Amino acid sequence: MAAAITIEVVETGDLGDRSYIAHDGTTAVVVDPQRDIDRVVARAGELRVQIAAVAETHIHNDYVTGGFQLAQETGADYLVNGEDPVAFERVAVHDGDERTYGGLRVRVVATPGHTHTHLAFVVDAVAGDESPAVFTGGSLLFGSVGRTDLLGEEHTDALTRAQFRTAHKLADTLPDDTGVYPTHGFGSFCSSGSASGGDSSTIGDQKQVNDALTETDEDAFVTRLVANLTAYPAYYAHMAPRNLEGPAPIDLSAPEPVDAAELRRRISAGEWVVDLRSRTVYPGGHLDGSVGIELGGQFSTYLGWLIPWGTPLTLLAESADDVAAAQRQLVRIGIDRPDGQAVGDIGDLAGSDGLASYPRVDFKELQRHFEGEHEGSVVLDVRRDDERAAGGVRGSAHVPMHGLLDRLDEVPEGRLWVHCAAGFRASIAASLLARAGRDVVLVDDAYDHAEELGLTSSDASQP
Repeated sequence: MAAAITIEVVETGDLGDRSYIAHDGTTAVVVDPQRDIDRVVARAGELRVQIAAVAETHIHNDYVTGGFQLAQETGADYLVNGEDPVAFERVAVHDGDERTYGGLRVRVVATPGHTHTHLAFVVDAVAGDESPAVFTGGSLLFGSVGRTDLLGEEHTDALTRAQFRTAHKLADTLPDDTGVYPTHGFGSFCSSGSASGGDSSTIGDQKQVNDALTETDEDAFVTRLVANLTAYPAYYAHMAPRNLEGPAPIDLSAPEPVDAAELRRRISAGEWVVDLRSRTVYPGGHLDGSVGIELGGQFSTYLGWLIPWGTPLTLLAESADDVAAAQRQLVRIGIDRPDGQAVGDIGDLAGSDGLASYPRVDFKELQRHFEGEHEGSVVLDVRRDDERAAGGVRGSAHVPMHGLLDRLDEVPEGRLWVHCAAGFRASIAASLLARAGRDVVLVDDAYDHAEELGLTSSDASQP
């Protein structure tokens, strides 16, 4: 009897992506590995399987791949579309190709849409009649499809049409019980529409719920998808070139320690000192001139989105473990080595005159303030344009957090009460504004609370 195919998920929650290890108990095929390949190697060791192939669904825009290095270290075949202009040796594959690894058969399917050269990989057993699995990368996601605007506006319409046809091609040619294993769609900005999470899905499930499959009119699909595309991180522009080169191994050793005097020098020189502490702690006392980005699920996404690419970066944290966790996130987006670290009590790190602070409040406190004398105070909404279009706090100004550094001259004068949808982006924005010399108040609260208090309107420009 043939061994059953088992699929292990390697989650990268901070980027909203998944990598996969498909194996037959002896031989494995790895799909779309992240750059920190030690996780994949360790899991393969625990499973006692040999990695025979590494498959890349596309040249990624949201992270630096670990595929090249994993193939180098294991001697595995590196399956990359033969049409991609890479600078390294790989096993060039094309639509319709089939390869066998142990008890696994891998079939290549052209699935353009997310990129022009996107591939899916259908994996089933060489012998046996169990259901196949399709690794769909950024094509068919859970509930929707990968976004189609990452290669430039001039390609968006054609790629969106290709994405629609790709989704229907997969649905029409694969059995309903085929397992669907996308790379994106779990919080990644590479997804579009109503992409959702979930542990598993099948082609049959997707026929019932996927935006691209429940819609039968291509023009209607294209219009809706393009209209709903939102902003995506600026660091994406640097990912594909790195992936085409063949990324080098990573170095996760501890960065150079930096003392209080050196921290001040770096801030004065315009470098970024990023404080990883919680947004509930940072406003009450932080190094003046630092940027507060709480270490958590989307730390690297927002740091990579905001920092001028190539700016020297020093990490400030309560513990070395937090610095190490931040480093692991950062190498995934191509920020290979922080230029230093400062670990310990913020009072010691800031020195006698380097501490700064600003208030942290909720929407109830904002309401009390603006019901009284509030001349010189402004509510600043830093949500995305699409969020703002659905309404906002009445009389508020609006500059999206991701565009704040380029649009500081558009921020109104006065004391700024900064909010977003949940508090995380507002906390970053408040620190950037304080760094720029503005008087800020962080509104660390859910936007739903503002709605409950009657502070919002569909036309936020009205007082």
